[in-house]
Amino acid sequence: MQILTTAAGLQAYTERARQTGKRVGLVPTMGALHAGHLQLVRAARADCDEVIASLFVNPTQFNSAEDFRLYPRLPEADAALLAPVGCTALFVPSVDEIYPRPTVLRFDFGALEQVMEGAHRPGHFNGVATVVSKLFHLARPHRAYFGQKDWQQVAVIRQLVADLSFDLEIVACPTIREADGLAMSSRNLRLDAEARAVAPLLHRVLVAAAAEVRQGILPAQVRASAASALASEPLVTPEYFEVADAQTLQPLSEYAAGRDVVLCLAAHLGGVRLIDNVVVAA
Repeated sequence: MQILTTAAGLQAYTERARQTGKRVGLVPTMGALHAGHLQLVRAARADCDEVIASLFVNPTQFNSAEDFRLYPRLPEADAALLAPVGCTALFVPSVDEIYPRPTVLRFDFGALEQVMEGAHRPGHFNGVATVVSKLFHLARPHRAYFGQKDWQQVAVIRQLVADLSFDLEIVACPTIREADGLAMSSRNLRLDAEARAVAPLLHRVLVAAAAEVRQGILPAQVRASAASALASEPLVTPEYFEVADAQTLQPLSEYAAGRDVVLCLAAHLGGVRLIDNVVVAA
């Protein structure tokens, strides 16, 4: 596995691959890798000749300086995990390499970013779109791989690709969970023992809500039931729970035939913010 630290090095690497007819897969990450990330790399390896993973804790997508400071950084351990699952190159740039000058470009994803994560984290998706655009330009992948745990992020990136005519395919892979249902996340490393014991409640709430949706219980009641369940645990501070159209992400007041529903939540446990979602097929 080759280690790349500069934009020029990444461009040269992928250009050589393309000139020899190889397919390039990109797995953008912020590091502190877990089994969910490794699943993305394996999926890329099954599809592509070259698999590039990036490790970059992107400062422009954090709303809290403290969250940015505390975000787990384990580059040596991450590198050791990547090579055995098929990663052929690891891009580990500095902040100055990605942002040699302050960015002034601003993205507007309209209604797609005015709900849930976008509503609670102003500017977050602008930061995501900026860094992902840079990675797409530098790596020129044929395919890029993301996890469905970040359902809204995937929707925003799909819109970005469509609007800017990036010549690549976005591949979304299913959420990988711990045995007790907790969605794997780099932030799970920050949970203390007490918060970790409580954290599976988030998935249980989503599973119960999905059952209610399948029974035809109206979204308002599903939201109320979820809010009550989350409020029953003192260690959990809910941020949002939403019943939304799986494509538009807009909140629902009733269900439409043939339209999937996504149930999304965000909550704080012991100072750690976690998100999760479950999709209910039409």
